[in-house]
Amino acid sequence: MTAAPQHPGDAPFPVRVEQRGAVLIWTIDREARMNSLSRDLLLAFGKLIREALSNDSVRAIILTGAGEKAFCAGADLKERRGMSENDIRVQVELYRSELGPVDRSPKPVIAAINGVALGGGLELALLCDLRVAAAHAELALPETTLGIIPGAGGTQRLPRLVGEGRAKEMILLGRRLSAAEALQWGLVNRVTPAGTSVVDDALAWIRPIAEGAPIAQAAALQAIDRAGDVPLELGMELEKVSYDRVIVSEDRREALQAFAEKRAPQYRGR
Repeated sequence: MTAAPQHPGDAPFPVRVEQRGAVLIWTIDREARMNSLSRDLLLAFGKLIREALSNDSVRAIILTGAGEKAFCAGADLKERRGMSENDIRVQVELYRSELGPVDRSPKPVIAAINGVALGGGLELALLCDLRVAAAHAELALPETTLGIIPGAGGTQRLPRLVGEGRAKEMILLGRRLSAAEALQWGLVNRVTPAGTSVVDDALAWIRPIAEGAPIAQAAALQAIDRAGDVPLELGMELEKVSYDRVIVSEDRREALQAFAEKRAPQYRGR
């Protein structure tokens, strides 16, 4: 699966796409601009996630940035300078329309944070299900120090992940966390050892996902995401709905058969 071909005069497609086994790797290809979020990049993500969701060979997606300095430094401020206030509102809506499917993806999405993740860049990582950070990575939501707020979900997703107090500390103080601090806070799931490729490390770490049962994984994600803002009793009912989806799957029967035969299961997503 590759990005759409370019035509003479077209701007370069802002994401490099490769597939390793069952895992898609999206690399933001704007290193000279610190992999910042432009309009074209947002539209590219919308296109790529819709393609990925219809590709049965894809079990998971890793999202990273080109180079070692930046995962994503947030909004493309050079582009923003030419925008009116209404243009900026339209741009923020693109975050919701084009990145929303990433947030709701039934296929796990993993951020491989190869450098700084600032502002909208951290909000992009917060959309993902799991986060792996390079040892030198730094994470922050500095918007209030610039007279705005995190407007692409940061005020909503960060408290759910690290708690209200720590989220307010990051947002109100504009505090920048090291990878080690982010791990301690639960903002990232894993820190890649120094000198190791964060993408390669993430690929090895998510091997159980790539080789796992996609129907079960999708059902588990749905159950977790649905229950985030409801009482436990309703959450249990929603979990039951998701469990009912997996109990009738061929993958579940294959798991039982493989266990009986003392072999690794071969999941087919059916």
